[in-house]
Amino acid sequence: MSGLIINLASLAAGMTRLEATATAEDLDLPPAEWPGGAEASLKLDRAGEMVAVRGTIRSAAHLECVRCLKAFDLPIAIDLTVVADRAGGRGRGQLADGDDMMFHDGRQLDLRGEAREALLLELPITPHCRDDCRGLCPRCGADLNAGPCGCVT
Repeated sequence: MSGLIINLASLAAGMTRLEATATAEDLDLPPAEWPGGAEASLKLDRAGEMVAVRGTIRSAAHLECVRCLKAFDLPIAIDLTVVADRAGGRGRGQLADGDDMMFHDGRQLDLRGEAREALLLELPITPHCRDDCRGLCPRCGADLNAGPCGCVT
């Protein structure tokens, strides 16, 4: 079972720190693109049936540069904030500041969906292996990061 499924029966009232890991499969992500899975450092604050979760999720996505087509790993660290309350099938709710509220069944709180969404939203639309990537020559296809290709301009 994933470390991002919190057992609420063993969660004491008040503040608790949690270090958790999840594989790419746990988060329903392709393992080839997320080879290391994810690690989370979370603070959980339980007050009755309400649970507030704040922390950071760290991972690395294996991407392909859109300029030079080389594979590279992009480290990702994203903040995660979740507020959950016990409910009987009410779905999602809206908090006063516009954030969504989750609902749990009283036994466990599943943070995998929120972690997956946070990681995917952090991916760039056009990934670059580095900011100054020069890409490929449009004529011969040579990698311009290795130097000039020799084509006549």
